[in-house]
Amino acid sequence: MADYDYDLFVIGAGSGGVRAARMAGGFGARVGIAEDRYIGGTCVNVGCIPKKLFVYAAHFAEEFRDAAGYGWQLGGADFNWNTLLNNKNNEIKRLNEIYANLLKRNNVVIYDGRAVVTGPHSVRVNGKDLSAERILVATGGWPQIPDIPGREHIISSNEAFFIETLPQRVVIVGGGYIAVEFAGIFHGLGVDTTLVYRGDLFLRGFDAELREFLAEQLRAQGIKLLFNTRIDRIAQHNGHYQAHSPEAGALPADLVLYATGRHPRTHGLGLETAGVALNDKGAIIVDADYRSSAPSIYAIGDVTDRMNLTPVATAEGMALAHNLFNRQSRRVDYRDIATCIFSQPNLGTVGLTEAQARRDYKQVDVYKSCFTPLKHTLTGNPGKTLMKLVVDRDSDRVLGVHMVGPDAGEIIQGLAIALKAGASKATFDATIGIHPTAAEEFVTMREPVG
Repeated sequence: MADYDYDLFVIGAGSGGVRAARMAGGFGARVGIAEDRYIGGTCVNVGCIPKKLFVYAAHFAEEFRDAAGYGWQLGGADFNWNTLLNNKNNEIKRLNEIYANLLKRNNVVIYDGRAVVTGPHSVRVNGKDLSAERILVATGGWPQIPDIPGREHIISSNEAFFIETLPQRVVIVGGGYIAVEFAGIFHGLGVDTTLVYRGDLFLRGFDAELREFLAEQLRAQGIKLLFNTRIDRIAQHNGHYQAHSPEAGALPADLVLYATGRHPRTHGLGLETAGVALNDKGAIIVDADYRSSAPSIYAIGDVTDRMNLTPVATAEGMALAHNLFNRQSRRVDYRDIATCIFSQPNLGTVGLTEAQARRDYKQVDVYKSCFTPLKHTLTGNPGKTLMKLVVDRDSDRVLGVHMVGPDAGEIIQGLAIALKAGASKATFDATIGIHPTAAEEFVTMREPVG
């Protein structure tokens, strides 16, 4: 057996890489990990965590408005962007230290620098050559900016978390999680917000009815949604910008944010030296055990571009560590994985959309409830909630649960357990709700609508 420096060397200290490294170290493996940007990866630094903090900040505006209906007379609210930014940065710094300490406590050696693969069992970090029996690539993804005139004026979500001054007007281009969430953030913080998307409707892949409902809710709030609209160039104009669209003309902005997708971060890693195969998007191709075409090199998380969610990457990292160093055979179950768009209101979902269910099952029943949340009966807030159950009529099994409304993420997370357990519609019907809550609507819907 060859004498290697490490049993496992991990490239990328994001959610998946850290989980794999610290668990492998806890199982007694000799583990090294390299990170050239920030411990915790995208999620902790320029993704899930700061995004959710910004969502909380933006939502206070609605809370202040609603308070009047409950007798609260509030003075003029004054928002300070720099306070939010500094407090966010301090919290992220605290999390960075927690992640680093988790690694150190499990005897993982941390390298602050870019690691490049130099062979099937070797990497180079900061000019130092290291050997490893196995290499794990967990470098995640990176925002893509189109090559259009004026692209130097565009920022991605990475930079959006650090802008020095809150703009008065923002144009956001994109139709996925990041674009929709930042539209809600900027709007809630008082920014004139326009969301531009080249397709018919944003959030492709989610249930069509929920996508349409969310669009209605956002428009009612005052967010401008421009679908079937392209941007072909960005120009400076009187100290500001104009995003030029063949369909919509010149859109004025103080900030132009592109959230048009992310590419797997594989460029320049030296993977070709070890014979690691990539697909046409640059993602590492792996088998069911996360092994690439090079038997000693593995990959997990967004760099494989399969299901790009933080909890999926951490689950893959945990499974890999068990498989390699704890003599257990573990596989991640990718069915019925819940997710949430932290728009305002939230869109939460688990299981099959109505369209997917009708494609895969002979007879499908759909149950829906659309209502004004109890809280808003005193506020005048026009926001509504939509809930939807998709059921296989033959087996009575619930195939999908979908919601647009306040706290949808929290509610759907609980119902994801029911779906995972194979709950039937009869099980939902037999469950007594907590009254008065929005969530009880999921156990009181009796008549299918289709």
